[in-house]
Amino acid sequence: MNHHDDEELRRRLSALDPASRLTPAAPERVAGLLECAMLDQASSGRTTDARPDATGRRRPLAWVAAAAAVVVIAGASFAGLRGDDDAQAPTAGPSAGQEPGPPAAEEPAADPGSMTALVAAADANAKCMVPNVQVLRANSLAFDGTVTAIEGDQVTLEPTAWFKGTPTETVTVTAPSKMLQELLVAVDFQVGERYLVTAFQDTVTLCGFTAAYDEALAQLYRDAYAG
Repeated sequence: MNHHDDEELRRRLSALDPASRLTPAAPERVAGLLECAMLDQASSGRTTDARPDATGRRRPLAWVAAAAAVVVIAGASFAGLRGDDDAQAPTAGPSAGQEPGPPAAEEPAADPGSMTALVAAADANAKCMVPNVQVLRANSLAFDGTVTAIEGDQVTLEPTAWFKGTPTETVTVTAPSKMLQELLVAVDFQVGERYLVTAFQDTVTLCGFTAAYDEALAQLYRDAYAG
């Protein structure tokens, strides 16, 4: 028998092998089967088939068992390697059954042409305290804006951010009297300058709660109106 005959014989035997069309067993399944086989053999004490006969050759049953074990292990190893190669890379996306979260909340836009009218406190009401989060939080309106015009005692601001209240395109404030400005309890509005403004109902708060933009005061606003 030459090399060509050996190849032909192996091809025919492979075609007749019913196990060749089966899906290879998983490695953990193979390990479990082999462990059971070893335990059965050890408990029965039947070890004669694994011993060499008088001619020094293993008996056929031992060779068949060894060959079967090699085939099963090889098939399981191949299946494991192939599974690694065919594994798809994970993709970013929602898990099965997971609904996408709601979009981030957007700041409400002001209606075109809308306006908020405010007035300054009267002289007799100018009682001051240090600006703080608790008092700021009690106000009904708060915004960050820039003065765009001053006509007489009326100041017009264009808000750039609303902390509290219904957003409008513009806000008009009746400016405080000169007496309050001199006492440094009111705001000296100037065109083009940026201000932080609060009001309770329609009355602007003074005593530093409404003032030219300052990062320390802005932080108080953020703390008071967060969320």
